Amino acid sequence: MTATWLTILLLAVVTYVLKAFGPIVLGGERSLPDRLTRLADDLPAPLLAALVAISTFATGTTWTIDARAAGLAVAAAALWKKLPFVVVVIAAAATTALVRAL
Repeated sequence: MTATWLTILLLAVVTYVLKAFGPIVLGGERSLPDRLTRLADDLPAPLLAALVAISTFATGTTWTIDARAAGLAVAAAALWKKLPFVVVVIAAAATTALVRAL
C-alpha cells in the first residue's frame, strides 16, 4: 500500500471514530448544551462562504481575480433570482468557461 492510500484509510478511520464519539459519550438521554447547539447550527454557513472565497480568489499562496470570479458573480445573481440549483451551477460553469475562452 502506498502512503497516499494509508493516509486515506487513516483519515477514514479517524472520521468514523469522531462521528461515533458524540453518541457514545452523550448517550441517548443527554443532549448538547444550547450554546453548543446554536454554534453547530450557525457554523456551516460561514465555513462554506470561506471555502467558496478561497476556491474562487486564491491560487496557491496568492490572491487572484480571474474567470472564477465571473462565474461566482453569475452564480450569486442566479441565486438572488431564486433559480433552480442546477441552473445556477450550469450558468456559473458556462460563464467561467466563456471568460477563460476569451
